[in-house]
Amino acid sequence: MPLSRERQDGRGFNQSLLIARRLAGDALPVIPGWLARMRDTPSQVGQDREARHANVAGAFACPDPAAVRGQRILLLDDVATTGATLDACARALRAAGVASVHALVVAKA
Repeated sequence: MPLSRERQDGRGFNQSLLIARRLAGDALPVIPGWLARMRDTPSQVGQDREARHANVAGAFACPDPAAVRGQRILLLDDVATTGATLDACARALRAAGVASVHALVVAKA
């Protein structure tokens, strides 16, 4: 899951990216540039399902649709509560022409 620059700079890392790289090892490519956060969003903590979906709607895009067209994508998120962020990311990738999008979540809140 792409983080905003401010959030990543504050943490110093992207936990989903670290987990993805560890799980993928040498067997699967991890290509974080295929999906980008186009705008910063307030934290999802404390928001209900509807507000979470509205918060991240349109927040993600694929910077290079030609690179993902026809690809099968596996998104990884560290924690999913309502799935709003995964849904927004999958929508952006499908709009760019990916063949399929699947998700792997480490923890469900």
